Amino acid sequence: MDQNKLEKILKGEPGFRLKQIKKAVFRELIENWDEISTLPKDLRERLSKECLISELEEEKVLISKDKQTIKALFKLKDGWKIESVLMHHIGERITVCVSSQVGCAMNCQFCATGQQGFKRNLSSGEMVDQVLFFANARITNVVFMGMGEPFLNYDNVLEAIRILNDKDGFNLGARHISVSTAGIIEGIKKFSDEKIQVNLAISLHAPNNKLRTKLMPINKIYPIEKILAAVDNYIAKTNRKVMFEYLMIDGVNDSEAQAEELSNIMKKPLYLVNLISFNPVSHSTFKPSSDLSIKKFREILEKNKVAFTQRHRFGQEIQAACGQLAS
Repeated sequence: MDQNKLEKILKGEPGFRLKQIKKAVFRELIENWDEISTLPKDLRERLSKECLISELEEEKVLISKDKQTIKALFKLKDGWKIESVLMHHIGERITVCVSSQVGCAMNCQFCATGQQGFKRNLSSGEMVDQVLFFANARITNVVFMGMGEPFLNYDNVLEAIRILNDKDGFNLGARHISVSTAGIIEGIKKFSDEKIQVNLAISLHAPNNKLRTKLMPINKIYPIEKILAAVDNYIAKTNRKVMFEYLMIDGVNDSEAQAEELSNIMKKPLYLVNLISFNPVSHSTFKPSSDLSIKKFREILEKNKVAFTQRHRFGQEIQAACGQLAS
């Protein structure tokens, strides 16, 4: 739903109308404006003509065999397509992975989205609508880690976050929202000054500039040392933990020497390394690291007192895992 358009339509209406509509859309999950019987008929008719409840058209939904992962393919009003994912974690946590762009300009060698190139930014409404599509699942977390680079669509992403965080709307706590960036330093700096406790994640994937540039061409513009300086500034201002995502790729970035090298730059307070087993994508010959390689890598991080975690793999067989989203 385009909230800016909605607010224009409601100009001249009593102030409580917006709260009524937010409650109906974000909590009662209406699908048709006529379901809000407390609204005047002429207003419902105008909303039906001028403001879609969702700007997404469902094209296909895939469910993993273990029922833990659901991937949805959406068609946008201009014909472009995006994908979003719902993940059921062990316990009570249910996360929606949101796309922020159609395609992506980063061209990361391990990512299916990056091979499509950039098409356009998504509006805040198109991002929020991805969450609302899954809202019957009692969502506890939202991550902006789907298609696209969120900090190259900064204003719309922040507006979507504020809509999701709005206590009169979806009312999702800021600490339950995460944004991942390939290291757009200007975005990290702006994010440092936002008065909102949203989590920050950095797609790192290599312990040095030479390898990271091969995997992520954006490293030529934003090398590791500049990213870490921006992260340290963010931590100094916010005192919040930052997660560094590290794909484990067989024979590429998973050696014991590379674990030592990574330890040297990650051994800082409020740094957390998130190890992710590589998920195969059609354009790449990369393979996931072996269990033994990951075990040895973890042991070195632990020996060096580097804080780390390992991400559970979701929906690989339906191409819904990290790096696999495409349209």
